[in-house]
Amino acid sequence: MGADHGTLEALLAGNERHVESLPEDYFSDVQAGQHPDVVAVCCSDSRVPQERMWGVEDPGTVFTPSNIGNQVWDDDDGERIVDGGVLYPIHHAGTDAAAVVGHTGCGAVTAAYQVATGADLPGPAGVDKWVDLLVPVVEDGLESDLIDPAADEETVINQLVEYNVDYQARFLRESDVVPDDVSVYGFVYDFQGVYGNEYGRAYLVNVDGETNPDAIADLIPDQYETATDSLLY
Repeated sequence: MGADHGTLEALLAGNERHVESLPEDYFSDVQAGQHPDVVAVCCSDSRVPQERMWGVEDPGTVFTPSNIGNQVWDDDDGERIVDGGVLYPIHHAGTDAAAVVGHTGCGAVTAAYQVATGADLPGPAGVDKWVDLLVPVVEDGLESDLIDPAADEETVINQLVEYNVDYQARFLRESDVVPDDVSVYGFVYDFQGVYGNEYGRAYLVNVDGETNPDAIADLIPDQYETATDSLLY
């Protein structure tokens, strides 16, 4: 192991600033439990700020499971089941909304696309598991009429990112263990200017199965009309 602990020192210093910035009553409302408004399943990419993207400052507001490729499922002896990190707040903390949050330029979707088009899994095994779970999603997308076969690879990848968000959201909505009264939203976090010039915008691409951006715009206040878009329409 290396003797240079610069990263550790930075973590300690950052936490020190965090502690010093908190008001005395910061955790008072969540000392005895949590009741987050939403469970947001994000990709574990370091460029996706899971709470900051929503402007959240208070603890206990967003339950934030993350994994490679913002997947809502896990593999249980060959069967896909809803991941416990998604189900816990819904079943035990009163959460009645779920958000699937993909992001532009997703490395997991890129890897799954490469495997689907002939490459080997990238390794190691802990990564391969999650990429492999995405491969059927990518294959399904490529066989659909929603992905532009004539587009460049970067465009195809970003279309597949959105396709994966919709696919994951549908899996949640159709699962027997997710109550019917739980709303399911899909977003793509854009830090590359793919959807527009608002870097850091979480573009709303799915509301309870509705994916047409014009129809979604009718469901949200006019001031947020530019917050919905799609690469699949």
